[in-house]
Amino acid sequence: CRKIRFSISVLGPRTVCVPTFFKISSFVGCTDVLCCVLFIIVIFGYIALGTVAWIHGDPRKVIYPTDSTGQFCGQKGTPNAKKAILFYFNILQCASPSVLINLQCPTTQMCVSKCPDRFATYTDMQILDSFNKSHWDYYKQFCKPGFNNPKKSVAQVLRDEDCPSMIVPSRPFLQRCFPDFMTRNGTLTVANKTAFKDALDTARSVTELKDAANGITGILEAKEVGMKIVEDYASSWYWIVIGLFLALVISLIFILMLRFTAGFLLWFIIIAVILLLAYGIWHCYWEFTYLRETPEADVTISDIGFQTDLHVYLQLSQTWLIFLVTLGLTEVSIVIMLIFLRRRVRIAIALLKEGSKAISYITSALFYPIITFVLLAICISYWAMTAVFLASSGDAVYKVTSPLHNCKYANLTCSPENFQRTNITKQCPGAQCLFAFYGGESLYHRYIFILQLCNLLVFLWLVNFIIALGQCTIAGAFASYYWAKKKPADIPPCPVFSSFARALRYHTGSLAFGSLILAVVQLIHVILEYLDHKLKGAHNVLARFLLCCLKCCFWCLERFIRFINRNAYIMIAIYGKNFCTSAREAFYLLMRNVVRVAVLDKVTDFLLFLGKLLIAGSVGVIAFLLFTRKIPIIQDEVPVLNYYCVPLLTVIFGSYLIAHSFFSIYAMCVDTLFLCFCEDLERNDGTPAKPFLMSPGLKRILGRPEQSPKKTRG
Repeated sequence: CRKIRFSISVLGPRTVCVPTFFKISSFVGCTDVLCCVLFIIVIFGYIALGTVAWIHGDPRKVIYPTDSTGQFCGQKGTPNAKKAILFYFNILQCASPSVLINLQCPTTQMCVSKCPDRFATYTDMQILDSFNKSHWDYYKQFCKPGFNNPKKSVAQVLRDEDCPSMIVPSRPFLQRCFPDFMTRNGTLTVANKTAFKDALDTARSVTELKDAANGITGILEAKEVGMKIVEDYASSWYWIVIGLFLALVISLIFILMLRFTAGFLLWFIIIAVILLLAYGIWHCYWEFTYLRETPEADVTISDIGFQTDLHVYLQLSQTWLIFLVTLGLTEVSIVIMLIFLRRRVRIAIALLKEGSKAISYITSALFYPIITFVLLAICISYWAMTAVFLASSGDAVYKVTSPLHNCKYANLTCSPENFQRTNITKQCPGAQCLFAFYGGESLYHRYIFILQLCNLLVFLWLVNFIIALGQCTIAGAFASYYWAKKKPADIPPCPVFSSFARALRYHTGSLAFGSLILAVVQLIHVILEYLDHKLKGAHNVLARFLLCCLKCCFWCLERFIRFINRNAYIMIAIYGKNFCTSAREAFYLLMRNVVRVAVLDKVTDFLLFLGKLLIAGSVGVIAFLLFTRKIPIIQDEVPVLNYYCVPLLTVIFGSYLIAHSFFSIYAMCVDTLFLCFCEDLERNDGTPAKPFLMSPGLKRILGRPEQSPKKTRG
C-alpha cells in the first residue's frame, strides 16, 4: 500500500494507507463536471418554470366551476361569493357527465346558491305567479341576474335563454347541479317521479335525464363509497397510526435482532411466512367449501358487477376461490425455491450476518431514509403545484353554441363583448357566445403541453437523483466499513455524513448522469402508457401489438438501468470515478462473478422480501382482529366501520413501506459488501503482500484460503 491524502474516497479526508490498486487519478476532483453544470442549470430553469407557471396560472380555475360569462362560482370578494354551485339551464342538451365536468355542455351555465328541489316549468310559473308571487321569487333565482320579467313570453325567454325552460330536483355533486336520481324497486326516478313535462308541455321521461347524464348513477355510487371510506378514515385514524407505529417498532427490533440472531431469525421468517400462507390457504378453503353449499353464493363476480357494499363480494364462493388459488401458487413457489436453493440460502444468511455486523457499527444509516423522504416530499409537492399552475394557465376562451345542427359558426371562437354586433345570431337564431375552457393563442399557451412534459422529465430526474444520492451515501458508508483494515478502529467518524458530503461535493454530476438516463427511459415509458390508454378503443391490432412490445422492452430496459445504476453508484462511492467508468467496471465485475450474483445477491433480496412480508402480514393480522372487533379486551373501543378492509389495507400497505425503508438500507449494505467482496477477491490473493481486507466471516462464507495466490489485473 501507499500513503496518500484524499477527500473523496470512502475513508474521508485524511492520510491513510491505500491498497495499491487504488489510482491517484481517482481522487483528483469532481466527476462528470459537464453533467453537474447541466443539472444545476436545469434546476434553475425548473425554478423559473415554476415561477412563470405561478405568474400565469390560477388554481381557482381548477378549484371553482366557471359560468357562461367566465366568472368563478363561490369565489370570495365577487358577486358569486355565496353562489358556489354551477347550474345548467337545459341539462338535456348535455351528453354525459364528462361533458359537464369539462364545462362544454352547449347550454347556459350560471352560479347559484342551491340546486332546485322541485319540478317546475316556466309556463307553470307564469300561471301560478298570478295567484302567488312566491313562485316567481323561487324560480327567478335560477334565471340570469337582473332578469325580472315573469310576463315575458315563453318563446322569447327560450330564445334569449333568460331563464331555464324547466327545473328538476337536483343535488350538488362536484359543485354542479345533477338530477337527484334514485332507484325505487329497480325503477329509476327523480323525486319519486318517472315522467315530467317541459316548458312546451312535452312529456319527458326520467330516462332522458339519465341519458343526458350518462353514467351519473355509477359516479354517485362511487361518491357514496368514497364518503363512507372518508368516514372510516375519520373514525379509525387513531388505530391506523397505532398500527403503523407498531410496524416501526417491529422493524427496528427486527433489525437489531439480526445483529445477534441472524441465522435463527431468517429461518424463523421463512417458516413463519410458510405457516401464514398455509393458514390463509386453510381459511380460504374453509370459506369456499362453506359457501359452495349455499345456493345464493354460487354467483360470479361479473354477474353482480360493481357493488357499493364490498361485503357482498365476500359472500361469493368465487371470491374465496381466487384467494385460494393465489395463496396456493405463492406457497408452492416459495417452497420450490427453498428446496432448490437451500444451500444458497445458508450462504445468503451468512452474508446477511455480516451485513448486520456492519449496520451495528454504522447505526446512523438506519435514519437516512428520513432525509430521502423529506427530499422526495419537497420534490413531489413542487412538481404537483407546478403542474396545477401550468394546467390552469390561460385566458377564458368562448365558443359559439347553437341549437341548430347546421350552424356553420358552431364551436368557433367568439368574443362576448361584440357578439351581438355580428350577424351570427341572424344566420343561427338562438346562437350564444358561451365560456368553453381556458387556453390562449400566445407562444406560452401553445407550448403548455411541452412545458408539462418538461415538468414531468425534470421531476423524474430529481426523484431519481434523490434516490441515487441515498444509494451512493449508504454505499460509501458501508464501503468504509469493508475497507477498514481494523474494524471498528479504522472506520472514519460520522461515516454517513462524510459519505453524504463526498457524494454531493464530488459526485453530483455522476449521480445526475445516471439519473438522467433513467428519467428519459421512464418518460418514454409514461408516454407509451398514455398512447396505450388512448388506443384502447381502437381496432388496429397491429398498432396495439407493437405498442405492447415497446412497453415490455422499455420496462425491461428500465429494470436493467436501475440494476446498473445501483452498482455504478457503489463503485463511485468506492473509487470516486465518473459514471461511465464506474458502470462499466461494475458490469464487468458482476459478469465475472455472475454465479455469485445469482447465489448471494438475489437470494438475500428474496430473504429480505420475506422479512417485509412477515412484518406487514403480522401487523395486518393484528389489524384484522382489531377492526373486526375480535379482540375482547378492546372491542368496545374500536369504532364500527363501513368497510373495515380500507383501514386494514392502509395499515398493511403502510407497514410494508415502513419495513421496506429499513430493509432497503440493509439491502444496500449487503450489495455494497458483496461488490467490495468481489473486488477484494480480484485485487488481492491473501498473501502477506496482498492480504484480503474482508472480515474472517466473509472468508468463511466462500471458503477462500489465505494462501491461494492469484494473478491480479494490472
